[in-house]
Amino acid sequence: MRFSANLGFLWTELPLPDAIHAAKAAGFDAVECHWPYAIPVADVRRALDDTGLQMLGLNTTRGDVSAGENGLAAVPGRTKEARAAIDDAIAYASAIGCKAVHVMAGFSSGPEAHKAFVANLDYACEQAAPQGITILIEPLNRYDAPGYFLTMTAQAVDLIDTLHAPNLKLMFDCYHVQLAEGDLTRKLENLMPYIGHIQFASVPDRGPPNTGEVNYGHIFGVIDALGYNKPLGAEYRPTGPTDKTLSWMHRF
Repeated sequence: MRFSANLGFLWTELPLPDAIHAAKAAGFDAVECHWPYAIPVADVRRALDDTGLQMLGLNTTRGDVSAGENGLAAVPGRTKEARAAIDDAIAYASAIGCKAVHVMAGFSSGPEAHKAFVANLDYACEQAAPQGITILIEPLNRYDAPGYFLTMTAQAVDLIDTLHAPNLKLMFDCYHVQLAEGDLTRKLENLMPYIGHIQFASVPDRGPPNTGEVNYGHIFGVIDALGYNKPLGAEYRPTGPTDKTLSWMHRF
């Protein structure tokens, strides 16, 4: 298996370029992040070039964090801001050679939210396609993100089927899917054609993947048997210094 360090969770005490170097030193095959926009593009690109790592993905901005926002694309009446966030994410991703953008839906519900999300995803896919960038959508569980628009894999699949955009894919986070739906093995088997990226963490504490209720030895074997060979995203909360929580890498 190959692994990607999610630098939104790992080595967060370091500036992003230094965290990229730390991930390389620890043996990761790639990196990903959440919101890199405060860091100059040139600094991130230099760190990626120096380490030979690729940035697999980044997120659109959340909106007004002080007001508790967590994405804008499915929030009715926020189209202008949602599309500005999409434009910014695609521009940043293109500048650093990143090939995926997670478009965050936000807190909303109902037909108008669905309509807004479809329209904004259509816009995102159209803007991203010339750059060779995949748009990802990720269901979040109701415990960590109560009120989030996108909560179930079936909902994400319906959106992907509705839009028929070849560059719209599912971000399958094993942690979120296990908490919301369970049945990870069959979900992976059935949804693999829709999946653009896979992430993992222990359940229910979102710690390193060598504890909790999910047997990642089995899950990683399923993923491998299904022919998925991209780096898997380690998006977990370290229980101490990140370097001290990486025993799972040697195991898997």
